[in-house]
Amino acid sequence: MNDLHYPFGDTLPPEGESIEVAPGIRWLRMPLPFALDHINLWLVDDGDGWAIVDCGLKSDATRELWVRVLDHAGGRKVTRLFTTHFHPDHMGLAGWLCETHDIEMWTTRTEWMMARALYLDGDDGNRREMAEFYRENGVPDAWYASSIKTGNTYRQAIVEPPARFRRVHDRQSVDIGGRRWEVRVGEGHAPEHAALYCAEAGVLISGDHILPRISPHIGLWASEPEANPLRDYVESIETFRDIPADTLVLPSHIAPFTGLHDRIEGIQAHHRDRLGKLRDAIGDEPMTAYDAIPHMFGRQFEDFHLGLAMGECLAHLAFLEKEGALALVSGADGIRRYRRIH
Repeated sequence: MNDLHYPFGDTLPPEGESIEVAPGIRWLRMPLPFALDHINLWLVDDGDGWAIVDCGLKSDATRELWVRVLDHAGGRKVTRLFTTHFHPDHMGLAGWLCETHDIEMWTTRTEWMMARALYLDGDDGNRREMAEFYRENGVPDAWYASSIKTGNTYRQAIVEPPARFRRVHDRQSVDIGGRRWEVRVGEGHAPEHAALYCAEAGVLISGDHILPRISPHIGLWASEPEANPLRDYVESIETFRDIPADTLVLPSHIAPFTGLHDRIEGIQAHHRDRLGKLRDAIGDEPMTAYDAIPHMFGRQFEDFHLGLAMGECLAHLAFLEKEGALALVSGADGIRRYRRIH
């Protein structure tokens, strides 16, 4: 099911400006240099100024757009910054905004720690571990060699994250501009992703946890190879069903929508479909995650997109393995493969 309604139709915020989507809540967009070419960000009335939710990727263009957006939004001061999770398009300019406006970043402890750890990691440490993990799962040696040369791609996309922060946690009540907002933590896409729900306003700022038309990326990473992020995700998304179905959902990509419960059903069905494709494709002859990618996505990937596809495919394979549908076997060549359990 995916019976969603987009109350703003084709209307988008003009570049460098914001539009009101609910009383005291404004929508703006910043560019991204990817196929998904934008991120939605939010200004929330916080009494004598604006609280910002997420901040965009590190770039001079995004900095300039922030200056224009805040000028167009009445020139009011910025009171604080909420970041839903550590990914660069959400936390990329957090350090700059906090320093420029002398404000605190509010986020979960795990997301702050992830950002600090990845930013401070050596140029080749994390990339080498990830590339080696993918090579163990069937990625060709040529991709392994080229991937290591890219260095610390996280640091390249983010200003140094703030060295201090204000911690939020699941089901915490936060007062923003005299209204009660509740922190709703979700797992899977990020380890401790913080959405914000205001029952009074009828609004859920969902970040990447719940998106229209696309599912957030759910990846298995070298840092925790025995994790089960897809299980974490499908279980945590269920905890959002207690939010009313007619709530206005403000996602980080695409556009605001209503139809929350239908969207949860649609995302769950999407992952069931992918799990089924992988289970049907893998037989008695063991298959690597790399070789399983075309069965899951309908094609193979290269370069940057191969890394994302590998993470997603591995997350689904790990789910099936831990459910007892597949067995993980390591060959004499050190390569990890999966075979069906009858």
